Amino acid sequence: MLAVTSDFHEQTSEVSTFILNAAESHFDCSLLLLAHPSNVHRLEVKVEVIIPEKDKEKESMSPNGKASPIAHCKTNGSAKHHSDEDKSFQQNLYRNPRDFVEATVCHVKDLENGQMREVDMPGGKVLLIKENGEYRAVSHKCPHYGAPLVKGVLSDGRVRCPWHGACFSTATGDIEDFPGLDSLAKFQVRVEKDKVIIRANKQALQSQKRMKSMAKCASLSSYSPGVTSVLIIGAGPAGLVCAETLRQEGFAERIIMCTLDRHLPYDKPKLSKSLECTVDQLTLRSKEFFHQHDIELLNEKEVVSLDTKTKMATFKDGFRLEFRNLLIAPGKTPKQLNLKGANMENIFYLRSPEDANWIAKLASNKNAVIVGASFVGMEVAAYLAEKAHSVSVIGVEDVPFKKALGEKMFENNRVKFYMLNEVSELRGQQGKLKEVVLNSGKVLRADVCVIGAGKIHFTCAVPATTFLKHSGINVDSKGFIPVTKTMQTNVSGVFAAGDVVTFPLAMRNNKKVNVPHWQMAHMQGRIAALNMLGQVTEIKNVPFFWTAMFGKSIRYAGHGEGFDDVIIQGDLDELKFVAFYTKSDEVIAVASMNYDPIVSKVAEVFRSGRAIKKRDVEAWTEIYKKPQVTASLPVFSQDRPSFRGVPDNLRFAVEYALKYVPVVIQISNCAFM
Repeated sequence: MLAVTSDFHEQTSEVSTFILNAAESHFDCSLLLLAHPSNVHRLEVKVEVIIPEKDKEKESMSPNGKASPIAHCKTNGSAKHHSDEDKSFQQNLYRNPRDFVEATVCHVKDLENGQMREVDMPGGKVLLIKENGEYRAVSHKCPHYGAPLVKGVLSDGRVRCPWHGACFSTATGDIEDFPGLDSLAKFQVRVEKDKVIIRANKQALQSQKRMKSMAKCASLSSYSPGVTSVLIIGAGPAGLVCAETLRQEGFAERIIMCTLDRHLPYDKPKLSKSLECTVDQLTLRSKEFFHQHDIELLNEKEVVSLDTKTKMATFKDGFRLEFRNLLIAPGKTPKQLNLKGANMENIFYLRSPEDANWIAKLASNKNAVIVGASFVGMEVAAYLAEKAHSVSVIGVEDVPFKKALGEKMFENNRVKFYMLNEVSELRGQQGKLKEVVLNSGKVLRADVCVIGAGKIHFTCAVPATTFLKHSGINVDSKGFIPVTKTMQTNVSGVFAAGDVVTFPLAMRNNKKVNVPHWQMAHMQGRIAALNMLGQVTEIKNVPFFWTAMFGKSIRYAGHGEGFDDVIIQGDLDELKFVAFYTKSDEVIAVASMNYDPIVSKVAEVFRSGRAIKKRDVEAWTEIYKKPQVTASLPVFSQDRPSFRGVPDNLRFAVEYALKYVPVVIQISNCAFM
């Protein structure tokens, strides 16, 4: 029973309506507003939540029928010991109604079922949604990078971001697929006299995001320094989301994260897209956040061995830490160039904000060389094109990544390609690189060199799993950790996630794959956390990847490994097209440039388990924009296909382009993690 009693005068009616709406929204229950004489300015609201006996039993059980670890946590007398700031609802009951705004936003007939509309409120915008006759209102921007959700895809009670594929529940605003950490704010909606009325908190309107409430460690002082309930190796997206999910689910025991990095967790995909970003601009969560939610972060700490029998981790400095549950998510590490002079001070692997800042500084009005024609390498080239005197890209492939975007995109921006080439020599003076010599004999001036990923015989990134030797944890010949759908390794209580794992991909009939995507690492961290808590959950989301350069964007969803055909539709001359990757008669992946939100829509279809056949492709693109060029590309044929309306200067771009996109995507993050 929750009883709220307070004194009000002129605002009694307004406040009572607010409390009823807010409490019903939060508790999902009915309330009773006690009647009171009009001359008595006292408001009393009582909320009673009755849980049936059978549901009380379920509350302490996990979906597999086993007792959940949460049920036995000592949490200061409650199942979830939340911090004071997380008790926002209780505080809301006493807030002044002036903290809220209310507005009539449309007529009931203005919105059909399955439609979204961005509506204006005093002080901000809201996304209004109608599904199954019910109106819902949430933040109108994606908390990740601020994409307008109205341009996304609405499907089965959730909205998917058109830019990077994050998904949110329309009922609660909670994030359901990644990237990003925060959820959407949810606003109250009611209908009166065929008018749709929204009531919103002013602060929520401005922030356009909401952090889920989190537990704290109930008795942190009772732990000895060398013991923890959960150890997380790695502070990338998998590790961070795992820690946050544990706290969101009420886990009130000790959590320790360790990382080789000197910084708080940060947005690594931005490193190659915006080389001059500061650490503060990249940081995902503040130091106060970790302190407030009792997530201990150990920086510049390397685990050198694990004993899963005694559940003990040994660090490089000799520190030993006993754990009960473990998440392994250290990411990948690049191999050094196997060339003399590879350690010269102006050669970078782009592994930190400091690396990115130095690359930008050294390349200003100077000569930059990028080794490797991957997505990330091309993002660096694109960023430096307007800042450097010259930008040269070296690749061993016969077709550079530039073909996937059209030759003119990079050539017109002063990026020079040296394909079918390898680096044979690095020449320097006084510890600094001066020239890069190619096996063709070409000599390139180099004031800064960035080692990217790609089909480069002398450099590659490998899983950072050498410390698992003799641990009892299975590791394959390439260094990857095989896991189940629940992210469980072969050892009970030990989970793995991120770039170091191979896992069963649901949309490819549970084929074991490695998907080194930022988005996928988020979800794997969440799945691992839920299963640590006994909440049996399998990974089912669809891989989603993106890149952007020169104002153009590529979205990619699915898993194109093993494709045997590419169907390209769109306006290639305008770099506005869609590529459907097929295997036999079925679409297994899709990539687009400036054709939103088709990739997000296809991702939702993949998620539902429905198939897209070759014969359906043309109808798909017509739904969004009528294509001006259509070409079916038998990628393994020696015969050149016929293209209708393709300009001569783009013929080879079309012919070879997206043939390499799925391959490049799979290796794009190698050496940049």
